[in-house]
Amino acid sequence: MTRPQSIPELEQEQQDELTPLFNVVLLDDNHHTYDYVIEMLQRLFLVSAQQAFRHAEEVDTTGRTVVLTCDLPAAEYARSQIQAYGPDWRMPESKGSMSAIIEPAGAKG
Repeated sequence: MTRPQSIPELEQEQQDELTPLFNVVLLDDNHHTYDYVIEMLQRLFLVSAQQAFRHAEEVDTTGRTVVLTCDLPAAEYARSQIQAYGPDWRMPESKGSMSAIIEPAGAKG
């Protein structure tokens, strides 16, 4: 008996369902303004000003906000983009980018 051939699209769909997802979490600090967060998120993640403002509020009030959920390579790239964005020119004490971490999706922080 021969094994039936798999449909490539179905295999890819099944693989996508098995691929673990990760959250890219932006962490709060006192060296970046709301304007910085909004600008950065709009440029890096192409979100609307309203979505970016909601993230800025959340990171300010809770200390963190999930800006993206995706597979690990994309999450690592997104984190590196945040960490490379640079200081907030609006604040002289801002010496570098904001911090971001990666955590498995569904994890509580």
